[in-house]
Amino acid sequence: MVLLAVLALAGCGAPPELRNFAPTAPPHPTSVPTPAAPPATGLPSGAPTVPATPTTDAGLVATACRGGPTGSRIISLLRGRAGVLPNDVGVRVRSGPLCAADWQYTVLDVTGHEELQVVTRERSGTLELVTAGTDVCTAEVRVAGPIGLRGLACDGGTVGVPGA
Repeated sequence: MVLLAVLALAGCGAPPELRNFAPTAPPHPTSVPTPAAPPATGLPSGAPTVPATPTTDAGLVATACRGGPTGSRIISLLRGRAGVLPNDVGVRVRSGPLCAADWQYTVLDVTGHEELQVVTRERSGTLELVTAGTDVCTAEVRVAGPIGLRGLACDGGTVGVPGA
C-alpha cells in the first residue's frame, strides 16, 4: 500500500504553490571538485584506449597442473609421510591433479576400495595433504580453498572446470 502511495506521489511533481516560486537571492556559489587529470599515456588525447586484457585468477578455475605436482608425487605423499595408503595397495590416477592457485585436486582408483579424492596444497615447495577420502568437502576446503577447487571438492566436480 505504501509503495502505491509513493508511486502515485512521485509522478505529481512539485505542489502548485511551489511551482512559481522564484528565489529572492541568487544561489550561493559552491565549489565543484574538478576531475583529476588522467595519467599521461604518451598517446594523443583523442586516441582510443584499449582495455587491458583481463587476467584469470589462478584460483577461479581448476585446470591441469602445469609445473605443479604430478599424480605420482601425490601418491608418494599418501604412501609416505601422510600414511594414508599402504605400499601393497594398487593405486592409479583417475583424474588430475587439477590445480587452482596453490591447491590441487586428484581422484585415485584404489584396488579393492572406493575411489579416493585427494586435496593437497603446495607451500614453499612442500606438498601438504589437506584431506583425503570419499568426501573431501571439509571446513578447511570450504573456507580456505580457492573457488575452482571448492567446485570440484564440494559441488560434484564440474564447477570451475572449463568445458565441463
